[in-house]
Amino acid sequence: MPHVSHPVFPPVPLVCSPEVAAAVADGRAVVALESTLLAHGLPAPRNRAAADQLEAAVRAHGAVPATIAVLDGVPRVGLSAPELDRVCAGGLAKLSRRDLGPAVGLGRDGATTVAATAALARAAGVEVFATGGLGGVHRGARDTWDVSADLAALAATAVLVVCSGVKSILDVAATLEVLETLSVPVLGYRTDAFPGFYRRDSGHPVGWRVDSPAAIAAVWRAHRALGAGSGAVLAQPVPAADELGADLHEQLLADGLALVAQRGVTGKDVTPVLLEHFHRHSGGASLRANLALVAANAGLAARVAVAVRDAELSPRSPDGPAARAAGGLRGTG
Repeated sequence: MPHVSHPVFPPVPLVCSPEVAAAVADGRAVVALESTLLAHGLPAPRNRAAADQLEAAVRAHGAVPATIAVLDGVPRVGLSAPELDRVCAGGLAKLSRRDLGPAVGLGRDGATTVAATAALARAAGVEVFATGGLGGVHRGARDTWDVSADLAALAATAVLVVCSGVKSILDVAATLEVLETLSVPVLGYRTDAFPGFYRRDSGHPVGWRVDSPAAIAAVWRAHRALGAGSGAVLAQPVPAADELGADLHEQLLADGLALVAQRGVTGKDVTPVLLEHFHRHSGGASLRANLALVAANAGLAARVAVAVRDAELSPRSPDGPAARAAGGLRGTG
């Protein structure tokens, strides 16, 4: 048969900040942070203050923050202050995983969703990621097929996502069913109930409960070592003091869904419209809840990243110094 040559494509020029690159190279704890929350989820100027708050929360618990975005067509893992200013100034496209190629190829700016952030974080060697809420199955998806790419991305990307469940605007039960089908484990941090973003209990249970960063690290390392190839969800409820009241939440949700239907909003535009409705009509309560839960998740993610790092540095670890010195070989009998 004739020899068929295949084109060789250059690698995508993913750029890590000097701090993130050094931390990954040294095996230190790093936490990825998404940029869609800043560009599309929070109003200015609160979004810029939130960017600093989230990075500070990660640093306070011993890890290095790596906020991720695409700027001038370059995926960047770890942003400088001027780059955070650009993200928070508005005008960035909302990039899911499928949008990374077009954004990079056309030299565009974009804020990364959970799916895109997970992909770029993993490519940079970062495996713990903090966000507010996970995307999921939209209400009415039986007719619209409107399912967030976050779920498929988690099935194919070995990243641990720390979040406050999924937003109650979604079909929570269907989202959990899809995660089960995709073999993505769902852990509850000090809770038996899957959180509903603004509410601490969505009315659905989690698959497993974990009560410490060390336990989370043990689960994540075992999941990774077993070769599943998928990510995992670590769900932490919104702090009790910042939870939206049940009556207010239900009213905002009903009115917001009616607004979306009236405007004919679909796809990735639904969540920003509903979040804006919640922020505008809750007297600031939903914004406080959003900021509180994502800051708490950033702090927890940092503690987990540190616990994973410590476990891997342990002499008893299969990835630890003794195993590496022996070439990683263990006896079988």
